[in-house]
Amino acid sequence: MLSGLIQTPITDKKSLIISQAPSVSFPRSLSFWASALVVLPVFLQAPWVRFHPFSSCLFTAVLLTTGIVAVQVGNAAWKRAGTLLVGFSGSWLAGTLFWGWLRMHPVWHLPIEAIAVPLAIGGLKSRWKLSCSFYLASLLGTAFTDITMALTGVMSFWPQVVQATSSEAPFLLSEAAKLVLQPVSLLILSAAAGLILWLAKQFWTQSARPSEHQEAWRVAAAVLSTTLFIDALFLGLSLSVPSLSGLI
Repeated sequence: MLSGLIQTPITDKKSLIISQAPSVSFPRSLSFWASALVVLPVFLQAPWVRFHPFSSCLFTAVLLTTGIVAVQVGNAAWKRAGTLLVGFSGSWLAGTLFWGWLRMHPVWHLPIEAIAVPLAIGGLKSRWKLSCSFYLASLLGTAFTDITMALTGVMSFWPQVVQATSSEAPFLLSEAAKLVLQPVSLLILSAAAGLILWLAKQFWTQSARPSEHQEAWRVAAAVLSTTLFIDALFLGLSLSVPSLSGLI
C-alpha cells in the first residue's frame, strides 16, 4: 500500500512529461513544415503547372480536403498540420491560376496571389489562424519578391523568360540576374533582404510571448525566412549555373 502511494506520483509525473512532450517539441516541427511547404511549389508545382495546369488546379481540392479531415479527426499535431495544409491550398490554387494561364502578365501576379486575402484576414482570430498566417506570410514574401524585381528592372525580362525555349531561358535568366549586380540594384536588394529579416525576427519575437497567436507568429517567421532563402538560391543559380536556375 505504501509503495503504491510512493510510486503513483512518479508514474503520474512521467505520464505528464510524456503528454507534454509533443507540445514542447512541436513548434520546431511546425516551423519546419511551414518552411517545407514554401519550398514544395518551387520543385513540384512549377514543373507540374507547365505541363498540366488543370490537374494542378484540381489538386487544390486534395490539399484542402486532407487538411480539413486532419483538423476534424486528428490529434493536436495533426490538427496543426491540417491547418497548415488549408493555408497552403490557397497559395497552391493562386499559384496554379497565375502560372497556368496568366504567366505572361506579371502585373496580375500579386492580384491573383491575393485572391483569398479577405478570408485570410477574417480567419486570423479563428481556429484557422495557422492557415491564415501561412497564406498571408507567403503573400507578403511574394510581394517583396515582385516589388524588388520591378525596382531592379528584372521584371522586364519576365515575359521573355516565360516564352523562351529551354536553351534560351538560362541566358535570359543570367542577363536578368546581372541587373541585380548594379550598385542601385544591390542597394535595393540589400534593403529588401534586411527588411524581410527584420520582419521575420519581429514575428519570431512575438511567437516567444504567451498568446493564442504564438504559433501563428512562428509560422509567419518561418515562411518569410524561407522565402528569402529561395530567392537567394534562385539568384545565385541564375548567376553561377543558369541552366539549373531554369529548373526552379
